[in-house]
Amino acid sequence: MTRFTLLEHTGAPDDPVGRHFDLLLQVGQACCAWRLFEIPLPGGECVTALQIAPHRLQWLDHVAGDVSGGRGSARRIDAGSYEVLSADDVNLAAATTIIVHIQGDLLSGRLRIEAFHKGWAVSLSG
Repeated sequence: MTRFTLLEHTGAPDDPVGRHFDLLLQVGQACCAWRLFEIPLPGGECVTALQIAPHRLQWLDHVAGDVSGGRGSARRIDAGSYEVLSADDVNLAAATTIIVHIQGDLLSGRLRIEAFHKGWAVSLSG
């Protein structure tokens, strides 16, 4: 299985709300990343997300601290492993539909990440 982390990011200058969550999935030597506006709950509504720039692997081990360049601070909310169940592209960075089995303390179950015309939707089922 491959690693993931969920970070709470506060104080980012480009975030009008002032708080969001970064979902990072390890893919090779980097992490595919999405900015989530809420944490997906098992069986809950889809959460709106934006795909953001790939992140370095060191973020998988990040516990808490400042983000460089005055971009706020980030702290780990959850971490664990995941296994790809299906994707519409073998390169996850290019995929528009990704379904993984995710195993963390908070996020656990079948996680679906899907592009739509205005961004991305993320849902979690048990």
